[in-house]
Parts: sequence; structure tokens; C-alpha cells
Amino acid sequence: MTKQAIHTDQAPQPSGAYSQGVVSGGFLFTSGFGPQDPRTGEVAASVGAQTAQVLRNIQAVLAERDLTLHDVVRTTVYLHHLKHDFDEFNAVYSEFFSDPMPARTTVGSELMDILVAIDVVAKLRG
Repeated sequence: MTKQAIHTDQAPQPSGAYSQGVVSGGFLFTSGFGPQDPRTGEVAASVGAQTAQVLRNIQAVLAERDLTLHDVVRTTVYLHHLKHDFDEFNAVYSEFFSDPMPARTTVGSELMDILVAIDVVAKLRG
């Protein structure tokens, strides 16, 4: 099995030993992205604004293989305050995806200084 790392300057750079994304077996797998703006490093205060930035970061990685959020088949969402932030997160998340929605798992997670992180699996075209 071969794999290819995906890299873009349009998303936050890895802070450890991992790739922004990896292509293998007909799919693109992203790392878990946080809400840092890749140009400024800033993080918005609300979970809604953070969710929007996370999804823009993921869109940048997908674009490296000419993919969009419509190609996403699976997401895993990590919320720092699952009970408190779910509704606001879900409203913004729903603005970025269309039917058929990807399969999703949403879990509460202790995140360092952020409210949301998301990773996705997207099906390559062709």
C-alpha cells in the first residue's frame, strides 16, 4: 500500500510528527485540525467561529487534491464542552455540508486552549 503526504500553507502547519493529510487506498485522511487561522495563528472565542475556521482549514487540505467538503464521507469531531457547545457547533457545521451528510462521531474531549477539533476522511474522485 502506498501513501502520499498532503501539505498546504493555507492550513495550520503540523506542530509535531504528523502530516496535514495522507492519501491512501482511494481516500484522503486529514489530521485533526484546530481553529487556528493559518495566517495569523489567532483563535476565535466562540465555538461557532472556531468550527468555521476548522472547516476552512480542512477545505484547504482537501483542495490540494481538488476535493471539497462534498467529497467527505466521515468526520470525527472533538468538543471541549460537549453539552454546552453542541448546538452552536452543529448549526455552523451544518452550513458547511450538504446532503448526503457525512457519517459523524462527536465526542467530548479535553482540548488544549481550543473548543473544537475535527478530522475527516474524503473519497478521492475517479
